[in-house]
Amino acid sequence: MRLALFDLDHTLIPFDSGMAWTRHLIALGALDAEAEPRYLAFCQQYVAGTLDIHAMHRALLAPLREVEPAQLRQWRESFAVTLAGRFSPALRARVAAHRAQGDLCAIVTATERLIAEPFAQALALEHLVATEAETIDGRPSGEIAGLPCYREHKVAHVDAWLRRIGAPPLAAFGQSFFYSDSISDLALLQRVTHPVAVRPDARLREHCRRAGWRLLDEV
Repeated sequence: MRLALFDLDHTLIPFDSGMAWTRHLIALGALDAEAEPRYLAFCQQYVAGTLDIHAMHRALLAPLREVEPAQLRQWRESFAVTLAGRFSPALRARVAAHRAQGDLCAIVTATERLIAEPFAQALALEHLVATEAETIDGRPSGEIAGLPCYREHKVAHVDAWLRRIGAPPLAAFGQSFFYSDSISDLALLQRVTHPVAVRPDARLREHCRRAGWRLLDEV
C-alpha cells in the first residue's frame, strides 16, 4: 500500500480555506465586514513567516463560541454547497488517480477541522488530518486542542493518525507522496519518498531546484 497526502490551501484549492469560510460567514451576516481584512492580516503574516497560528485560529474560532451546534452545522452545510467546482482540476485528478491505485489518501492541513471537513467531504476523502478545536459542552472554546497541524507538527499529526487507524508508520511505506505549495511544509515533504511541490512559494521552489524535487506548476 502507498500513502498519498495532500495539503489543502493553495494545493488542492487555489485559495485560502479560512478566508473562504470568513467570507461565507460575512455573507450570512454572522460576521461583520471587517472580519475579512482582519483575517487577511494573518495571511500576510503567514507569507512573511511571522504568523502566530494560535492567534489566527483564535480569531476564526472565537466567533463560534456562542453559536448553537445546530446553527453551526447549518453554516457548514451551506459552506459545503459553495465548494463545488472550486478545486484544482489537476489535483482533483491526482486524488482520483491515487485512490484508483488503492493508495491510502488524506488531506493534511493547518486549517481547523470545522472548516476543512467540508472540503474533505466534497472530495469523498475519508481521512482528514487537521488542527483540532478545543470544545466545551460541544461548542468551540475559541482555542485549539493540542498542537496545531502546522510546520514540523504536521509530521507528528500524521504519525498519530497512522497509529489511530492501525496503518504502518510513515517510514514503513515503500512509496509515500505529499503534495504542498509551501516551505512551511518542508518537514513533512522531507519525510516522504515522493515530495511534490504544487505552484510552490519562492523558498520551496528554490529548495526543489537544489533537491531535484518534482514541481507541478500547470495545475
